[in-house]
Amino acid sequence: MTRISRRGLLTTGAAAGVLAASGLPLRAQAKRGGRLRCGLNGANSSDSWDGRTHSDLFMIASSQGAVFDTLTENAADGSLKGELAESWDASADAKTWTFTLRQGVTFHNGKSFGADDVIESLQLHIAEDSKSAAKPIVSAITEMKKLGEHQVQFTLEAGNADFPYLLSDYHLLMYPAGQIEEAIAKGIGTGLYQVQSFEPGARMVATRYPDHYKGDTAGFFDEIEYIAINDNTARMNALMTGQVDAINRIDFKTEALLKANPMIRIHEVTGNQQFTFPMLTDIAPFNDVNVRRALKHSINRQEMVDKILLGHGRVGNDSPIGPANQYFNAEMEQTTYDPDKAKFYLKEAGMTSLDIDLSASSAAFDGAVDAAQLYQASAKAAGININVVQEPADGYWSNVWIKKPFCACYWSGRATEDWMFSSAYEEGVPWNDTQWGREDSERFQDLLLEARAELDSAKRREMYFEMQQILNTDGGLVLPMFANFVEAISNKIATPETVGNLWQMDNARMAERWWMA
Repeated sequence: MTRISRRGLLTTGAAAGVLAASGLPLRAQAKRGGRLRCGLNGANSSDSWDGRTHSDLFMIASSQGAVFDTLTENAADGSLKGELAESWDASADAKTWTFTLRQGVTFHNGKSFGADDVIESLQLHIAEDSKSAAKPIVSAITEMKKLGEHQVQFTLEAGNADFPYLLSDYHLLMYPAGQIEEAIAKGIGTGLYQVQSFEPGARMVATRYPDHYKGDTAGFFDEIEYIAINDNTARMNALMTGQVDAINRIDFKTEALLKANPMIRIHEVTGNQQFTFPMLTDIAPFNDVNVRRALKHSINRQEMVDKILLGHGRVGNDSPIGPANQYFNAEMEQTTYDPDKAKFYLKEAGMTSLDIDLSASSAAFDGAVDAAQLYQASAKAAGININVVQEPADGYWSNVWIKKPFCACYWSGRATEDWMFSSAYEEGVPWNDTQWGREDSERFQDLLLEARAELDSAKRREMYFEMQQILNTDGGLVLPMFANFVEAISNKIATPETVGNLWQMDNARMAERWWMA
């Protein structure tokens, strides 16, 4: 058996086996009891317990972080551990994976968890007309076989050394077989907390599920309450006045006010969170690679880091693979703000000027409208006239993102390169927010499939480096900055020494990992 970790996958073509840890070590300092109240953004009136639809923090934290479980879990230190899966191993070509499931697990309605639940839950994502962002993950499985009540075997269409990581995707929640419709309606999972009330786009309350399989190793609160507060100022005021104990995505402009409060501390983690401007490459003028290159050279990245992030991040280089990824290409030449070069590419596209709309909203990221206006100002020197369209926050992800040709966006990044690329840049996947297809990216698409099945780490590195360079040069992504995760927490709440950096709020698992101070 060869152990696979986040920082070191397989270095040879030997058998791709892995055995995960069975749970978090007991924290001696953690104590049970109390109520966690969080003010979170990212809520919508259309929210539901259907994991296929989840796209922002409020529902991710409510579901995977509290009410539901997935087969595997990204630990705070970046390693992969079992959640509902106890262990797993793979064939030598990483094409056949056998998962042994945890026994003694029950859903909140009393039903026992087993292999049938896994198979039916995953099949949801490949159902007819499914728009799940996890559809590419499940579609790659050619066969799901029940080997026993607590063992499932997956056969993939091609080898994938990252497959166990993919099963930690927050869309892949486990539901009770034969009762999935009811479970989605009521929020019936196997998580640490059981739903007491749920108002879509407004509020969720849940209580600790008795005799949970994780025992005393996680889930220290008696009750959790998540309040939807999409407005930045209202979220900060809720924390300052004691209405909530923690908030995500603080407005950097008001950071000094929060720091001045002795009852509040700022928590900052460096990860792969990225603030982006994707353009739909199947729509003119963005279908011209020279127009895309002109836009990449007409943005002042350092200015954005300084003025939007106020230093809480770093310059991006039009690749979604971030500094926390194993194969981050730090050797790639940095794309710079160069109006003359942008003019050159416009001329190559047969243009002397360009008029385009750029949609933005605070829903995309804090300061997105200001960032769009900075882009507007810097692009003028290149003859590019950007009309900033301020969109409403509610419904932004359903009405603007992947609908409007050019918009503001954010991604939290992913634990592995393939996971990130296959989520947003593989041809035909639901969340391909540049609509970059094989016609424009044949080499990229071929490398994606090759790297996925490659078990030699050195060869994977070469492939992922080249893919990042292709995106940087030809892709429809303008990624000016990587932003740190910055949250504010009341001193009433204690957090572990190591906090996850894949998602906001400790990988959205604050209900599982934090406790009352």
